[in-house]
Amino acid sequence: MSDLVRLLNVFCLLSLLAVGGGSAVLPEMQHETVAVHHWVTDDQFATIYSLGQMAPGPNMSMVALIGWQVAGVAGLLVVLVAFYLPSSFLVYGCSYIWDQFKDNPWRNAVQRGMAPITIGLMLAGVHAVGKTACINSDRPLDFNIISSIVALAVTGILFAKHINPVLLMLLGGGVGWFLLRGG
Repeated sequence: MSDLVRLLNVFCLLSLLAVGGGSAVLPEMQHETVAVHHWVTDDQFATIYSLGQMAPGPNMSMVALIGWQVAGVAGLLVVLVAFYLPSSFLVYGCSYIWDQFKDNPWRNAVQRGMAPITIGLMLAGVHAVGKTACINSDRPLDFNIISSIVALAVTGILFAKHINPVLLMLLGGGVGWFLLRGG
């Protein structure tokens, strides 16, 4: 099977699983792209994720970089279409049905039930990317204390103050570059 077909299959499935946003499928995306297909390494995935967070527009446009890495421009286009088109059709269909039942009491119950699922999926994504950033991929038992301190500091600042996360990512990247470039 060609890389383009594999990219299409993986990212169409991820598109349909992205309940609550693309961040909800980060753990599965990392598993598929790193462990199953070996398209990118753990470090490359973390870097691509960071670039996606800092770039303007939808943060999940990061998937285009994975497609580019695998199959150039064709891979980039296949991944973008595969990741955005199926979920767009699904949302369009569901919104039509959702509007038809706007007065039913079960609609509110479904909305309340989806909230904890979405939060759990997003926390799983944070865990997957954070684990990659804080654990040395060459030696899995080697915990990177500097990366962990930076991650906890940024998290604490975000909870305490209303600061643009991009500024904190740039600051954290600068700290990491100065403190971790030799190791």
